[in-house]
Amino acid sequence: MSNLPLVSIALCTYNGEAFLREQLDSVLAQTYPNLEIIVVDDCSGDSTWDILEGYASKHQHVNIFANSENLGYTRNFEKALQLCKGELVAICDQDDVWHPEKMSMQVEALGANLLIYHDSEFIDRFGNKMGLTISDKFNFYRGSDPAVFLLLNCISGHSILMKNTLLQASLPFPAGFHYDQWLAYVAASMGSVDFINLPLVQYRQHETNSTDILATRSRRQPRKREVKLNEMHNETAWLKICAQVSTRSDLAAKLYALSLQRNRSWMGIGYGWKIWQNRESLLFLLKKGPVSKFFFVLRKTWGERTKQLF
Repeated sequence: MSNLPLVSIALCTYNGEAFLREQLDSVLAQTYPNLEIIVVDDCSGDSTWDILEGYASKHQHVNIFANSENLGYTRNFEKALQLCKGELVAICDQDDVWHPEKMSMQVEALGANLLIYHDSEFIDRFGNKMGLTISDKFNFYRGSDPAVFLLLNCISGHSILMKNTLLQASLPFPAGFHYDQWLAYVAASMGSVDFINLPLVQYRQHETNSTDILATRSRRQPRKREVKLNEMHNETAWLKICAQVSTRSDLAAKLYALSLQRNRSWMGIGYGWKIWQNRESLLFLLKKGPVSKFFFVLRKTWGERTKQLF
């Protein structure tokens, strides 16, 4: 065991009593022997803390912490990750089920990459397979082009194993954005990412998921003008942050400047054209044909005035 790097698993909980035991059992069943499990509870109001105390009393490598105030999803994960001591760090949700070889396979395959991820299969709240994987939704990427993660993301937090050096370079997480996409962007900016083309997690879908990757909730809700406008401005803010850390290309900076022009007008033709010119990178993850990609870009050109009308 002494020759194997310590892997820290960061698990955040909040009212997770329904699925927490099954997830903890799957993490504890990992074949990789050198693990520490860091659990931070974000002021749960159910029996989550009692469950955690029970597991911590039986397993010395399960370390539990309770927040004195609710931090929210991203900040709670940031806290848990900062408590990790391992050379390698993995992210864990409270409601999934891990394949027993997940950690062993990821450690072995990481190599010189800063981050490695894998495919996952969707299950419903009862644990029934839904016949769908994340790779059915997105193309997976390996390499060192950060532009791939500017507009889209295929790397879910629960699939990440990363080097602690990447984590330190990525903290603090930018407020208001998905931390897994940020980790992917920084990893590809500093080094490279790779993936294992196997579903090593059963990714549970239910009404209280923090992310809606299958868009089941968004399909049931009309997209209000305010939501569309917020998404547009958030995209611009995201591009600004990415431009500040990018050293391999000025594409993020150019897109940021063009997005500001887009926001103030009816349509940002220059913004759309820049995306289309760089579609091999920017749209690589989009598992669509050329026509669908064209309309994806077309929607990106709509400025504030257009979005206020539709």
